[in-house]
Amino acid sequence: MNFIASNIRFIRERKAFTQEYLAEELRWSRSMVMSFESGRTEPSIERLIELSKYSRIPIDTLIKVDLRKTKDVSFIEIANSRVLFPIMVDDNNEDVIEVVPIKATAGYLAGYDDPEYIEQLEKIKLPFLPTGKHRAFPIKGDSMLPVKDGAYVVGKYVESINDVKDGRTYIIVTLNDGMTYKRVYNQIKENGTLKLSPDNRNYDPYDVPITEVLELWEFACCINTQEYDESELKISSISQMLNALGVELKALEKMAK
Repeated sequence: MNFIASNIRFIRERKAFTQEYLAEELRWSRSMVMSFESGRTEPSIERLIELSKYSRIPIDTLIKVDLRKTKDVSFIEIANSRVLFPIMVDDNNEDVIEVVPIKATAGYLAGYDDPEYIEQLEKIKLPFLPTGKHRAFPIKGDSMLPVKDGAYVVGKYVESINDVKDGRTYIIVTLNDGMTYKRVYNQIKENGTLKLSPDNRNYDPYDVPITEVLELWEFACCINTQEYDESELKISSISQMLNALGVELKALEKMAK
């Protein structure tokens, strides 16, 4: 089953267009629009490409997602396209936080823009968080100590990739590498990338083209699932001091030049 017919009608009615006006916009005939909306015929791949470019909605979304059910869904800009971004609320119309479980991290890449996938995730409420859309992601590995393996980072959704703040930590969802948590530096003007830097110096920083970035979530809070012992806390404090010292030394080097 696909939703092409209902989605063409949805797009037209959302814009308050007549069938004739939409036909003019797309350089189709009115009878073509009528036929597609009624389901008598389905648009060719060429027509789907035209509609996708016009609406800036990916073809797979036009086919697989029933846009009529997106009253609690926003469209967000990703590169030159718009994708669906589910915003879930409770019965009191208050935002809830979806929790991406460890076992579902692989599926998140395929379902991050699918309202049905997001709807089935477990949800929590954290009333102390500032306004904005938040989501909780599991952390794997030790690249961002003192955040431990198995912890959850709650991130606030970043609407524009250009709003990235140098040196802040983010959950980054990328096309090829999936989900990761790193300190981010904006290199968009220089070479069209984000520099992802682990706090654990045993791992090297690396660049990710912005064309591969699907979502960005700025750190809001961390939920640890394991207790720290005394030695870990001491190591964490020393690590933070050394990191701060490194930043100060770099600043002094720039001033010396």
